[in-house]
Amino acid sequence: MLLKGKTAVISGGAGRRGIGFATAKLFVEHGARVAILDIDGQAAASAATELGQGHLGLACDVSDAKACKAAADEVISAFGHVDILLNNAGITQPVKTMEITEADWHRILAVNTTGVLFLSQAFIPHMRSRKAGSIACMSSVSAQRGGGIFGGPHYSAAKAGVLGLAKAMARELGPDGIRVNCVTPGLIQTDITGDKLTPAMKAEIAAGIPLGRLGEARDVAGAYLFLASDLSAYITGAVIDVNGGMLIH
Repeated sequence: MLLKGKTAVISGGAGRRGIGFATAKLFVEHGARVAILDIDGQAAASAATELGQGHLGLACDVSDAKACKAAADEVISAFGHVDILLNNAGITQPVKTMEITEADWHRILAVNTTGVLFLSQAFIPHMRSRKAGSIACMSSVSAQRGGGIFGGPHYSAAKAGVLGLAKAMARELGPDGIRVNCVTPGLIQTDITGDKLTPAMKAEIAAGIPLGRLGEARDVAGAYLFLASDLSAYITGAVIDVNGGMLIH
């Protein structure tokens, strides 16, 4: 029970095959109360109900600063305190450089990078007041290797921005007792990837991964659990790769 008595907020957590929901379930197994935030409020509420009693599901567009503040106020009011924030929400688009429109660029950056800033800003004052908190941010192997299978250059740029933002926040917020870290998953089988890979494609990709398989949502959830718990009490500004060895650097 690594999170007994702890409360956690997970953005982008409503998709049942997603990393956010897998993490929510794992956190509940370890004793946490969880608030799921998602742009689809009904799906968030349904996901929270599926977790059991005492959990919360709210609508929140992370690219909207006012929506983030409103969600934070509601969660803090309901739970009394928040120990853990997972900036997990994200979107992708598999296009090439010359295919990226101005609208595409702003949309991908707004959710993947600006959303990390806005949601963090909404909870940092509360964490500062308690001199404690763990913030974990979702980046991607595509930020490290310069592109991926399902994300265009704007996605790589957005996720690289998350790395820089999280490290800067870690340096700034350390004196307040707030830790900030990143997770960089490789190819994980979720709703984004699950229906787009044929068995032949999966086999080809797995052949290039030292551990010999594609990742599962729970693989990333385990890294989130570590960063949320006191096992990582002296870790901040770190980047944890969860890619089966796809990228060793």
